[in-house]
Amino acid sequence: MPHPLVAIVGRPNVGKSALFNRLIGRRMAIVEDRPGITRDRLYAETSWGARAFTLVDTGGFVTDSVESITAQVRVQAERAIHEADVILFVVDAKDGVLPEDREVAQRLREGRRPVILVVNKTDDPSHPGVYEFYELGLGDPFAVSATHGLGINDLLDAVLTLLPEPTPEVEAAEAIRVAIAGRPNVGKSSLINAILGEERVIVDATPGTTRDAIDTPFRLGGREFILVDTAGLRRKARIDERVERYSAGRALGAIDRADVVVLILDAGEPVVEQDQEIARYARERGRAFVAAVSKWDLVSDTPMLHKGALDRVKTALRFAPYAAIVATSATKRWGIPELLDRVVQAAEAHTRRVATGPLNRVIEAAEEAHNPPADRGGKQGKIYYATQPAVKPPTVVCFVNDPELFPDEYRRYLENRLREAFDFAGTPIRLQFRRRERGKGAA
Repeated sequence: MPHPLVAIVGRPNVGKSALFNRLIGRRMAIVEDRPGITRDRLYAETSWGARAFTLVDTGGFVTDSVESITAQVRVQAERAIHEADVILFVVDAKDGVLPEDREVAQRLREGRRPVILVVNKTDDPSHPGVYEFYELGLGDPFAVSATHGLGINDLLDAVLTLLPEPTPEVEAAEAIRVAIAGRPNVGKSSLINAILGEERVIVDATPGTTRDAIDTPFRLGGREFILVDTAGLRRKARIDERVERYSAGRALGAIDRADVVVLILDAGEPVVEQDQEIARYARERGRAFVAAVSKWDLVSDTPMLHKGALDRVKTALRFAPYAAIVATSATKRWGIPELLDRVVQAAEAHTRRVATGPLNRVIEAAEEAHNPPADRGGKQGKIYYATQPAVKPPTVVCFVNDPELFPDEYRRYLENRLREAFDFAGTPIRLQFRRRERGKGAA
């Protein structure tokens, strides 16, 4: 991790997600008054004073449970404890000290990591119920109300005193933000785990297990990445619960925050309208795009069947022909290096800026090879010059005599020539045509 890590742990429904949202200053974890809502670890960068740190919200820490999800969440919490520089152990003032709190406190004492005991849901720091938590043996409790923001500043001051001293860092390339998107149960979480080499995202057979968009930073091959698992995008008609509606909105929000969108498609199922909607949304938002065909190990080992499966994906995503398509298997770990190579390639293309000279030479050559069609009156389009004012995605503005003289077919032709010349693989290109102002010449 580039910054010290502060983990929030505790049994379910003590307000960990509310505290997480309060500390980072925005709503990132789903907050609902039901145990088990936060199933995975959520990471977010935040700061207080001059110090930056990474905050992680774990799933509920439940001991001696046989339920599949609950047992896995407990493992997630324990893993976060091993990673953390500082631990915020959250308890509920209204419930008092429960046996689960005592067991978690014992594990934390054995872990020998700095622990701050946070007594949540207290509107009055002098409330007598706060003092009973001294029995947990974790020092002075901090009384807070995550919902109302009481005691948060004092808590953050205490966190800063326990963070390790900052060390000088070599400036690194900006992290590539990758949104892992797809319908429920197509293997998004399994793919993330295969990439990370650990079970950081809970994998369960139930569709919709991953409810939050989980930011997971990691380094590979000298590059910094941030994976965002977007939670399954369901058809609107199937989103009945408030939690599911909020998750679907969060999924699209995660795509908005990403540089590259990796759409996971199940090799054993046809590409459906939901998959295409995700790809179209990524294109409309100007995000770089890679399609990962998952569960490839389940496809019969016949070259013709392999080609047929990939051809079906290409046909279904023909509106995004720039997208790379990679066959993967999280179980066998097939295709993972190639997938990451394609992600890096797409991210680099997404931020590629072309100098005005080379850009105009390619445009001029394309126009000489294939002139714009003339309108019914014989008037023909003319490109005077072009420039690239923006990246993410690359945006090229052509100054012309009349934008109406450049039909969609010709615009696609120019886009293809630009892709060939400047290797814009994996990213959409914004190609805009503007009428040249009178008296202006070439740049």
